[in-house]
Amino acid sequence: MALVRSRVPGRPLFRHPAQVIVTAFAAAVLVGTALLMLPVARVGPDGTSLLTALFTATSAVCVTGLVTVDTPTYWSGFGQAVILGLIQVGGFGIMTLASLVGLLLSRKMGLRSRLTAAAETKSLGLGDVRAVIVGVAKVSILFESATAVLLTGRFMLGYDEPLGRAVYLGVFHAVSAFNNAGFALYSDSLIGFVGDPWICLPIAVAVIFGGLGFPVLFELRRHLGRPRRWSLHTKLTLGTSAALLAGGALFVTGSEWDNPETLGGLNTPGRLLAGFFQAVMPRTAGFNSLDYGEMRDGTLLGTDILMFIGGGSAGTAGGIKVTTFIILFYVIYAEVRGERHVNAADRRIGERVQRQALTVALLSVGLIMSATLLLLELTDLPTRDVLFETISAFSTVGLSTGITADLPPVGQFVLVLLMFVGRLGPITLVSALALREKQQRYTLPEGRPLIG
Repeated sequence: MALVRSRVPGRPLFRHPAQVIVTAFAAAVLVGTALLMLPVARVGPDGTSLLTALFTATSAVCVTGLVTVDTPTYWSGFGQAVILGLIQVGGFGIMTLASLVGLLLSRKMGLRSRLTAAAETKSLGLGDVRAVIVGVAKVSILFESATAVLLTGRFMLGYDEPLGRAVYLGVFHAVSAFNNAGFALYSDSLIGFVGDPWICLPIAVAVIFGGLGFPVLFELRRHLGRPRRWSLHTKLTLGTSAALLAGGALFVTGSEWDNPETLGGLNTPGRLLAGFFQAVMPRTAGFNSLDYGEMRDGTLLGTDILMFIGGGSAGTAGGIKVTTFIILFYVIYAEVRGERHVNAADRRIGERVQRQALTVALLSVGLIMSATLLLLELTDLPTRDVLFETISAFSTVGLSTGITADLPPVGQFVLVLLMFVGRLGPITLVSALALREKQQRYTLPEGRPLIG
């Protein structure tokens, strides 16, 4: 007779906040899928298939931007509104949003709710959760509103859009930009605005600030003119992000400068603007003002690296995060120099943080390589395009060379899983699946296998 483990009365169903977060994100995807399958969500008399609705809902909730159908022509106004709502919910954080609603309604939070919110917002202490949740809402509204106003004005004055349409376009793209989602209401994304700084720069700025992470934005608000008081996390995030943006812009611009299919047909200011824009978007935004399918192999490989690194922690960006990348760099640097401790910005990096960074990076590489091999077996598509697609999905970027709709149903479902895991993070997903934590009560003798 099989034994069935029943839940102990009084014991909570979820024993770790990460389990609640994973469940909530899955629930949001399912609700979004159901809404997008309604006939009213699609243009035309027919409804949407389950896979198309699931793919789009996952891409929106996970703020990715990959699509299998053309967003402005396939989805109705209702469907686009659902996508916009899913982007906002996914970027803000399911648990953060739920805690904020509960806070506004009841003015108090239980211990379990505060633990859950702390896990989602990466808050350092339970006493800070209330302020963090309200702060996240304020920051989101501030950046999205400012970006929407600029874009609305440009759509009205520069492209003769009626006020209502201009506001709709401005709000949609502002929310999509700050949440690093990459959904656009134009069939060619932003290629039609490649030389327009009044469209590209506000979106790029929103993407950058959204990708820094809320802890960094909070600290900058408190100590903007006093960098000596910045935490190590803020210093590492800002320094690494600036280096990646500058290096990425130089790389993309130089690599594509004379490519007639991309930058080659633009004037010098247009090339510089497009090169900078393409360096910002791999930070997991997903908009594009150039056709990635026409880019050179070297440019795509460099973009793969930028997408894999991603943006800042505890924000709307994906990837392994810039802090993971720079900590691994310092680990390698210390090992090469023969130093016993890993130091960064006058601080010592703990061994636990080093192990976490290594675990995140290796798990991410393993998932991306496994998905790439599977898609290569399922299709006859070029390796460069498939690798680009899988990294874009896992890092919740949304950039594509145009193969997403050409993938078989199994391949699209693989991307759905990659987007879901990539949004939550390998560590969060693994901890959510663990039933309990185990403490090792003994230490084994040290072994020293040969390395290299």
